[in-house]
Amino acid sequence: MSGVDLDAYVAEHDAEWRRLEQLSRGRRLTAAEVDELVALYQRAATHLSVVRSRSPDPALVARLSRLVLAARSTLTGGSRLSWREVGRFFTEGFPLAVYRAGAWWSGVAVAFTLLTGFLMWWVAGHPESAAAFIGEDAAEELVASEFAGYYTEFLPSSFAFHLWTHNAWLAAQCLASGVLIVPVLWLLWNNALNIGVVGGVMFAYGRGDLFFSLITPHGLLELTGIYVAAGAGLRIGWSWIAPARTAPEAARSSRPPATACWWPWGWSGCSRCRP
Repeated sequence: MSGVDLDAYVAEHDAEWRRLEQLSRGRRLTAAEVDELVALYQRAATHLSVVRSRSPDPALVARLSRLVLAARSTLTGGSRLSWREVGRFFTEGFPLAVYRAGAWWSGVAVAFTLLTGFLMWWVAGHPESAAAFIGEDAAEELVASEFAGYYTEFLPSSFAFHLWTHNAWLAAQCLASGVLIVPVLWLLWNNALNIGVVGGVMFAYGRGDLFFSLITPHGLLELTGIYVAAGAGLRIGWSWIAPARTAPEAARSSRPPATACWWPWGWSGCSRCRP
């Protein structure tokens, strides 16, 4: 395509391109205008392909590329961050995700609590085990000053920021590593072991009241976040191992046979089993 042919090509289609630019400005379109926008978008994409292959004029290619991208954005309704979407995430999206993963993170919470409680009971009842875990001198120092000093070493605002970032990072690790199953179990075990041993040592030395008075105010919220993150991660990981069945398959497998129905008037009268 020569320079003269290119000018003629631009003159021939310039009105279409201007109209496409006008329709792509983001205003509300009528049904007829949407149809026109689709047709002009397809033609402009063809024009861009022709210009690129025959006469790759940089200015014209850039103009047509912008037109095609703007028209595509108008047609597909590109996502834009809005405060409404942020609010919907906290009021609808996140609670729904937590609810759907409830069985997973509830199981994590129960298992973690039982394991931690067992470790506390064992270490408290067998003081020599504390020496095996952290050493006798370290255990005495932990009870005397180190445990309480952890909460007074920094200013309250700095301590709160430190706890928040640490537990946010731990929750992110639990969520991400849950895809591989084993790493999140290792993280949970390490944290249960740490809490269990520290709590058991404090109880062994008669300072269980100090342990719970300091760890409970922030521990309940932090552990809940870790439970939810780990449960959601495990749910994602398990979905790779056992993908969800399709709706028709689930419906067929969940429908009990007539002979097994508990409804006293027979299968045909059971609202749960009726097809």
